[in-house]
Amino acid sequence: MENEYLVVGLGNPGREYERTRHNAGFMVVERLAALWKAEWSLEKKFSARIAKAERDGKRLWLCQPQTYMNLSGESVGAMLGFRKLAATRLLVVVDDADLPFGGIRLRPGGSSGGHHGLESIEQHLGTREYARQRIGIGRQDQSVRQISGHVLAQFSPAERDLLEKILQKACDQVECWFGFGVAKAMNQFNGAVNV
Repeated sequence: MENEYLVVGLGNPGREYERTRHNAGFMVVERLAALWKAEWSLEKKFSARIAKAERDGKRLWLCQPQTYMNLSGESVGAMLGFRKLAATRLLVVVDDADLPFGGIRLRPGGSSGGHHGLESIEQHLGTREYARQRIGIGRQDQSVRQISGHVLAQFSPAERDLLEKILQKACDQVECWFGFGVAKAMNQFNGAVNV
């Protein structure tokens, strides 16, 4: 369908993962659903939670894969195929430990950067040419590559205050992306969220 878009937030399902750094993508699409008054439903054929909204003459699908992060491509591939959407109509929201906390970076394509969720999506779609919005979660020690403890931890009390501003800026960028295109969304919103 013309003017139809899919925004996928990556994360892990389950209460133990709620509000963890690795679930930044989930948090962005949850906030979008609340802003757009879109109701979530569990769609077993996509192994995902899905919400639908109409904005400015466009149909928007929000998706939270329920496959766990490393298998996210199963849900994304199934949803794109069912809706008959090109990868250019897809935006994936993902956490990024190599981006400082508070940073937001949208790109029209590129590598996974070692993120297993993006690797899974690339594998299922057969392309890297889809937009991805990276939400910076930082890392405690730049010399340490094993960071699972950090990404699966809750945001600290100090981080939570800034997190609300980060999520709002990320939502504003998503709305700019589907309304005006990736270039304007990048130019207007990429960068650090100010305290």
